Amino acid sequence: MRKSSYFFSMFSSYGCNPFAQTGRSKLQNKRASLNQQIIKQMRMRAGAENLLKATSNNKVKEMVLLELSYVNANLQLLMGQLEGLNSSVEVYQNTQETANIPLIALGLKETKEVDFSTPFKDFILDHYSEDGNSFEDEIADLMDLRQACRTPSRNEAGVELFAKYYSHLPLMESRFFSPNRQTGIFFTWYDSFTGVPVCQQNLSLEKASILFNMAALYSQIGTRSNRQTIVGLEEAISSFQKAAGILNHLKETFTHTPSYDMSPAMLSMLIRMMLAQAQECLFEKTALPGIRNQFYSLMKMAQEAAKVSETYDQVHQSMIQTPIKDNVPLFWSTMSQVKTNHYRSMAHYFVASALLDHQLGPSDDEDQQEKTLSQVYDRLPEGRSPLDILKNKEERERIGKAHIRRAILGHEEALRIYGLCHHLNKLEVLEDILKASHQRSLNKYSESDSEEEFTDYTEAPDIISKTEHKAEMEVPATTKVKVTDFFQRLGPLSVFSAKQRWTAPRTIRLCPEDRDLGFTLKGESPVQVVSLDPLCPAAADGLKEGDYIVAVGDTDCKWSSVSEVMRLLKDVDEEGIDIQVVSMMESNPPMPTKSATFCGNLPKTYSMICLAYDDDDKNPKSRKVTKKSSFLSWGLKNKLKSASTLSLPTADHSGALPWNKPCPTFPSSSSYNNDSSLY
Repeated sequence: MRKSSYFFSMFSSYGCNPFAQTGRSKLQNKRASLNQQIIKQMRMRAGAENLLKATSNNKVKEMVLLELSYVNANLQLLMGQLEGLNSSVEVYQNTQETANIPLIALGLKETKEVDFSTPFKDFILDHYSEDGNSFEDEIADLMDLRQACRTPSRNEAGVELFAKYYSHLPLMESRFFSPNRQTGIFFTWYDSFTGVPVCQQNLSLEKASILFNMAALYSQIGTRSNRQTIVGLEEAISSFQKAAGILNHLKETFTHTPSYDMSPAMLSMLIRMMLAQAQECLFEKTALPGIRNQFYSLMKMAQEAAKVSETYDQVHQSMIQTPIKDNVPLFWSTMSQVKTNHYRSMAHYFVASALLDHQLGPSDDEDQQEKTLSQVYDRLPEGRSPLDILKNKEERERIGKAHIRRAILGHEEALRIYGLCHHLNKLEVLEDILKASHQRSLNKYSESDSEEEFTDYTEAPDIISKTEHKAEMEVPATTKVKVTDFFQRLGPLSVFSAKQRWTAPRTIRLCPEDRDLGFTLKGESPVQVVSLDPLCPAAADGLKEGDYIVAVGDTDCKWSSVSEVMRLLKDVDEEGIDIQVVSMMESNPPMPTKSATFCGNLPKTYSMICLAYDDDDKNPKSRKVTKKSSFLSWGLKNKLKSASTLSLPTADHSGALPWNKPCPTFPSSSSYNNDSSLY
């Protein structure tokens, strides 16, 4: 009952209702269904290929080949449907927006549910020597958090949900993922472009996929923003820049992720696309208040439009490179090509308007206009200078008409490309904008049309792109948030982690003689036994120097400081008290474990993009193992030892002083400040 109620409260607190039938959730459900169908067909294909290799019967081979042809045809059909989902940009647009070109959003990667319950309980019992059943609530909370990440709300609360789970992953990795043993937990994520599942036992794939989905969610927030307002445009710009920043962080941090959609080449393309959309929104923000019909304003907007065209051209060039072009949706590459031509044509239209509508008058700053025009062109027609164009009315009109002709040709090319993609044909808003822009250029051309135009073959020069506000990658502060470790009851992570090994808790009976326990304490939580008198009763009962006190009586002391443990031991009577201690064990060097990657239920030691395991690690001779001194014993090497009996420590944190007799000096606890991680 607790888990069910928490499950729904978790979703409702973040606006994440898994049963909400929004357009976006329906799209995501279709994606999940397609992923399942793709993996089924891939398994059938793998079985048929194995049978083809194993059989020598020609009749069986013919039947298998026929079956393979059907399976491959089904796979192509499913891949086409998945591409259609990635092309469904209208679902992510603002519902009130009808005057802006649609933007592209990334779909969330799908994953399978993961059951942490049994593996974590077993690990807690085996490794931490505690009852795993007592951590049922904590395990359920973690599973609910992961489940909520599958249906995040499309706002900052959804991003915060991803960031919260992402911040828990390093804690979970330190607690339960030992370098010497496998947990038996498999994390499966589906490629967002191909639908191919990738499965790993370590957390690298999980971390990378959460980052990808965080970037995808930011892209969806950007496309949903109302671009008819300054506030909405600023939200869109920030969202796309954050998406680019997260994708770049993913690219630099997780360089060996065995999933095609997170390969370096694909991530580089996605980063360019996010920045191009941010640049487009920056252009719209500049144009939203209205473009003043003045020479300098028109020239400025021309260069801004040329910048947007240039960024989309770079996106398109990266999309048509191998191997990206084989899997990127045709809709995406076509859209980038349409925008390249559209914004380039707009740039030529603005320059044409500046030259045709504004003549150089006596009150105009001739030098300033000449400087502005020279900065717009990288080259001019032979025999012409900027000043000649500005002063000569005929020359000015000739160059202006050449620009308007290029604008018309560019708009016609954009419309032609638009008609080639059936996914684009569904976007009536895009078609209306392209046709309106084309008609505007035709009207401008007709205003200045003359019969002499038939003999004019002047070609308009290219326009240099320039912007006052360049889109930049932005890594959001919410990538990592401060969280409380679900499993902090296991003890400080700096000591009680999967990498450390220690003995099972031992019970020691403390019976003080003249208030003398025979040892002192040092360190932060958990406190450590030092300067142990080998002749004291505690030593005879099994207490060792360097032991950690984890409990005093019925009180858990893993997080207790020296002063807190002292207070528990201070009033021990003659009958004594039981304490529980653990001893650190020598950690064996981790064995080079191979993290198998499963693609389509077929185990592979490498992925489509990069190796998941370094072959150099196979050779133990070439593998250097640096033996590190244990964190738990690093302060004990040079301490002075004495056979005299030591007393119960006082509250003085600078050292453990006796109650009624002198004790030998040893390093103060201030030199052993072990940082306890706070989460």
